[in-house]
Amino acid sequence: MKKVPLDPIAPAPAGFDLDQLHRTNGAIDVITYDSKTVGTKRHALVYTPPGFSKDNSYPVLYLLHGIGGDEYEWFNHGRPQAILDNLHANKQIAECIVVFPNGRAMVNDRAEGDLFAPDKIAAFTTFEQDLLHDLIPYIETRYPVLTDRENRAIAGLSMGGGQSLNIGLRHLERFAWVGAFSPAPNTLAPAELIPHVDEASERIKLLWLSCGKADDLYYVSERTLAFLVERHVPHLWLEESGGHDWTVWKSGLYQFAQRIFQ
Repeated sequence: MKKVPLDPIAPAPAGFDLDQLHRTNGAIDVITYDSKTVGTKRHALVYTPPGFSKDNSYPVLYLLHGIGGDEYEWFNHGRPQAILDNLHANKQIAECIVVFPNGRAMVNDRAEGDLFAPDKIAAFTTFEQDLLHDLIPYIETRYPVLTDRENRAIAGLSMGGGQSLNIGLRHLERFAWVGAFSPAPNTLAPAELIPHVDEASERIKLLWLSCGKADDLYYVSERTLAFLVERHVPHLWLEESGGHDWTVWKSGLYQFAQRIFQ
């Protein structure tokens, strides 16, 4: 599919997250998979692009939510289907499947009660095993997806941004494309994220980092960015005008989605 050339990081245009007329829409599936990691059945949402066919093979983006969300958070607040469908209609994105997991890997994974309770925070760390050993294998046996690292991406907002950096950069044998929108303090220290700079620099296809300049958690992005610059790790950085909010995160998806699987 012919792609529209990208500007160096052009701002998202007005209406990028609104439904366009005369556009073919992708579909949303609700899936249930067995999690040996958690010991229960877990749920996720799966976006398949317009014109999806089981006769084709697709790359996959795993898109993660924040500490107060679940597998529905992006759809409740971020209009990802409109963003992705518009990008497809305008030939600005590679055809891909997008999986929206629940990043809180525990038996009761609902965003309720004290969201900062130790067991709930620990569950976001446990999700790494759930993703690698339960969810990804499920997706790869149920959907026609490409299974090499260059056709697998991970990104997320806030807590999910931290998870994306932690998981993606420590598992470059699994992920070639890593994105973080306003990563939260769960993000590992830079030297832990990228202990082998030369290897990471060679293997990463895209490392994306964005944050609102009014975000109270800006320091997390700042310390990560400083390390990337100092150690000459290839990356793209975008400082947005907002705070820790959906304006920044929707823009992050719009920008990141255009640059993966190229």
